[in-house]
Amino acid sequence: MAAPRGFCAGVTRAVDIVERALERWGAPVYVRHEIVHNKRVVGELAAKGAVFVDDLAEVPDDRPLIFSAHGVSPQVRHEAAGLELRTVDATCPLVIKVHSEAKRFSRQGYELVYIGHEGHDEAIGTMGEAPEIMHLVQTAEDVDRLDIPAGKKVAYLTQTTLGVDETEGIVAALQRRFPDIASPAKEDICYAATNRQLAVKRMAPLCDLVLVVGSQNSSNAHRLVEVARANGAEAHLVDGPSDVRAEWLAGAGTVGVTGSASTAEAAVQEVVSSLHPDAVEELRALEENVAFNLPPELR
Repeated sequence: MAAPRGFCAGVTRAVDIVERALERWGAPVYVRHEIVHNKRVVGELAAKGAVFVDDLAEVPDDRPLIFSAHGVSPQVRHEAAGLELRTVDATCPLVIKVHSEAKRFSRQGYELVYIGHEGHDEAIGTMGEAPEIMHLVQTAEDVDRLDIPAGKKVAYLTQTTLGVDETEGIVAALQRRFPDIASPAKEDICYAATNRQLAVKRMAPLCDLVLVVGSQNSSNAHRLVEVARANGAEAHLVDGPSDVRAEWLAGAGTVGVTGSASTAEAAVQEVVSSLHPDAVEELRALEENVAFNLPPELR
């Protein structure tokens, strides 16, 4: 089992916010989009009284609305204010940092390149801070296709859940095309994504098979699968024991297991137990001790 694994500080905070909101205001509480990208976590919160919506018009004006950990655009905040909704912000502080960088670079006259995945909730929210000057790239090849006026100052930002290795290649391509490109003061990729990738990088060479426990819509879960494969192991993304196929296990003497940053430890343990292992060993890459404060209204 890789360590660290599972819930990051931002996910822990977001889930705590929903649970405390239910305690304070009772059910239902409304959440814009999934609070985190994990089917099991969302299902458990829905059973307690959380209602996940895409359209703010679905939120009654006497019930609280929670913004998900991925963040929202200024347009969504303005819409909520116009509807006079009581809002609670569960945006991960590390995502808020990227939003702040986007606003700062925009004020300073930069054209912005955002390294991220098209359609991801985090990318939509961040790009909404400066849609007229922000360009999305997903690969190094996309850099060559950027249409940025000559003489413009250029800066880049990244989605927090990206793979470290893949992002380095895209940044290198940007630096070749724009030698003076500005970067964030501190790397945007989340500490938890980096740490979980490092743990898998160290674990994968010791394994015949790596199982990443997480949901299909989790960006950081897919990155863990990619890291495991890049480091010599067969690897698959599973939501739980029912997704594990017998043919994967055939001939696999050592199986590595980890959980994405939005995966609860209980889900990881269920997968491990279903394998009926002869022995379980934890491979710890480093220690984590990060925690984020709850919003004032829920402390």
